[in-house]
Formats: sequence, C-alpha cells, structure tokens
Amino acid sequence: MEQELDYAEMLEIPVSTVNVVKKKGLNLFKRKPAKRAAAEVFEQPAEQTETDELKNLVVDSVNERVGAYVYAEDVSDPRDELPAAVAVKPKKRDRGNMVVLGELIAVCVIAAAIFLTNVFMPTSVINTFISSLANGNKKPAEPAYSDIKLSSVVSDFSDADITVSDNGVLSFTAEGAVYPVCAGTVASVAKDGETYVVKIAHTSTFSSVITGLSQVYSQKDTAVAANIPFGYSDGKTQVQVSMYDGETLLNCYTLSGEIPVWNS
Repeated sequence: MEQELDYAEMLEIPVSTVNVVKKKGLNLFKRKPAKRAAAEVFEQPAEQTETDELKNLVVDSVNERVGAYVYAEDVSDPRDELPAAVAVKPKKRDRGNMVVLGELIAVCVIAAAIFLTNVFMPTSVINTFISSLANGNKKPAEPAYSDIKLSSVVSDFSDADITVSDNGVLSFTAEGAVYPVCAGTVASVAKDGETYVVKIAHTSTFSSVITGLSQVYSQKDTAVAANIPFGYSDGKTQVQVSMYDGETLLNCYTLSGEIPVWNS
C-alpha cells in the first residue's frame, strides 16, 4: 500500500478511493464450525465499517500530501455526456460559378476594348485582324482587265510581224511557239478544220481566243502562264488573238513593239 501511495503522489493524481485488502491466515480454507461461521456473519457489518473508515483515512492522507495540485476527478460515466457540438464550417463558394463570372468579366472587357478601338482607332491592329477574320471566307476581288499586264504572244526571238486591227484583233503569220497574253486557265479546245481554236479565261469576265494553231500543248482546265507556250504554229495559217470583256471584243490597246499595251 505504501508503494501505491508513493506512485499516486509522484503523478500528482487526486485519489478518491482505495482498495484495502486484509490478509488472512492459512487457516482460511479450514472448515469452520457452524457456530463460528454464523457469528462471523453477524460480525460482517462491523468489519465492513472498519474497512470503510480505513479507506477514508488513506484517501484523506494522500490528498493532503498532494496539496494544491489536487483537482476533483470527474468519475461520471463518459457515455452519459452529450457529444461536443460539431463546428459548422463555412461553405466554400462554387468554383464553377467563379469561373463563369470570370469569363463574363473577360468578355465584357474585350467587347469594351473593341468598341473603343473602333471609335478612336479604326485602323488599329485588332480592327484589321477582326476584319480579316470576317472577310476570311470571301474571295479576293478580281482585278479589272485594264489592270492586268499583257505580254507578247510570240517569243522574243521570233521574226513574226504582229499587227492589230481597228476592232482589236492581233494577227501574225510565222512559224513558232504561241504564248497567252497573260496567265489564265484553258477554258476550251476545239478543232476548226486543220487548225485549233483555244479559249483562255484570265478572270471570270476577261478572256482571250486564239485561232489558227497547228498544235495545242494544254488541255481544258489546265493553267497556263504568260512565259510558257501553250500552242504552236507551222506558219502556214494566220494566227489571230482576240480579247473579250464578257462578250464584248476589246480594242482599247495598242502595240509597243510586239507587246500589247492598254490605252491610258
């Protein structure tokens, strides 16, 4: 019991009860006479009272030795206690709503910037970029026939004598390669007796028709260039070149050497 008291004092734990065990002699297990056993039954309350008094003395002694460090021990059943109130955490804002709000603000800022640049800086980079996106699906405007530079229909080394009539038809009779007046696409190839007639589309409205060709190197829907021959003349038949704006024959040009030039 002395060891139990020292341990309680070391830990400075208040004591509310103690167990007192009274050792008995080895004759505990011997058979007692019936009269003696009955007497002990009646003596039991007195002995119990003595034990309780001894417990109280021991408890008071330990608590006095602990002194100011003794605290009342809560011996209540923890199962009877109510659970502590759970702290309610504030709800977090919905991330989705924050993202939508941010996107809405960004769109408003961009719209305001575009409006201000349209008013104060119509030629700014952003306006040019937006205009290019808006016109991205549109085909570029075709040049007028008068804005297209023409080239000679014969080689620079040819000795052909090229003339132009009053109605605007170029003509020559010479052996050699034949060139288009400018780049375009072969619209049709037709045979006329022993020679060929070729129509070349330069734009949707501007075209040229070449007759009197002995051979044709390009087929229909083939692209042609001004510096690459598309046909050949054996010099036996006159070659004629006519230019049209739609169905109208053009005669608004003259020759500068062997090169046709639009009238200014």
